Amino acid sequence: MRRATHGSDEMSEQRELPQEAGYNLRMRHPDHPEHFAIWDAESERIRAALACTLDVRYGDGPNMTADLFPAPAGDGGAPIQVFIHGGYWRTMDKFSHSFPAEAFVAAGGAVVSLNYALAPAVTLDTIVEQCRTALEWVADNAGRLGGDADRIFVSGHSAGGHLTAMMLCTDWAARGRPADLVKGGTPISGIFDLAPITETSINDDVRLDAEAAARNSPLLNLPASGAPLIAVVGADETPAFVAQNRAFAEAWRARGFAAESMEIEGLHHFNVVTELGRPGTALTAAVLAQMGL
Repeated sequence: MRRATHGSDEMSEQRELPQEAGYNLRMRHPDHPEHFAIWDAESERIRAALACTLDVRYGDGPNMTADLFPAPAGDGGAPIQVFIHGGYWRTMDKFSHSFPAEAFVAAGGAVVSLNYALAPAVTLDTIVEQCRTALEWVADNAGRLGGDADRIFVSGHSAGGHLTAMMLCTDWAARGRPADLVKGGTPISGIFDLAPITETSINDDVRLDAEAAARNSPLLNLPASGAPLIAVVGADETPAFVAQNRAFAEAWRARGFAAESMEIEGLHHFNVVTELGRPGTALTAAVLAQMGL
């Protein structure tokens, strides 16, 4: 089992980077290791409490593995929530992100927590493609989860929020899949216009140029038809993240798609995701409703 990789601080050198303050969250929250420790501890607790199959390969590429938390009934009709971890596409691991499974499995759903290859070893194009392959694998293997291939939902945090949005914007029909392969999505603290990332130290690893940033920006690649969206951000996040969240929800609604925007009071970038899957939270309730649970 691959252990969590939390990575080093996102800013180790002082440079004139116009967007650094808006997007360098570890610099803004020096207590971020405490939040990582909570994710690790909660994830360990959930893996011990729930039936799960770990490190299942969904593809042949690097880090293409997933942890599966099947639905308790196992009758094949459960909705499936696929969670994509954050870490600015260059750190973190699914091992730290089992905790979202708790409430969804308790309500009768199934959960899949994804890994993917990390920058700078691969490009963002590769990471996006891996996530698409993962969703196709979930559809083809829904029975292993007691799940329904026609009830796949996606959520993710930070970079995983971006990847969630990219899954919502994917032309699944062009890949030979149902156009509505993804029935709904919940990006949490996502980044939907990647141009600002090119003006941060994060780009030292992600290595986006203008063209790569554009083709991987959900705001610039909205689909012809869109699944219901819950766009989530902590109200105490940076103005940049709050603005990104609002812009994506507004763009989704402008195309006539269903979109809910949640700005959760008292929460910031590192503790807002802990609300996902925790029984009784407003975020969990919203996602359960989206899943029909």
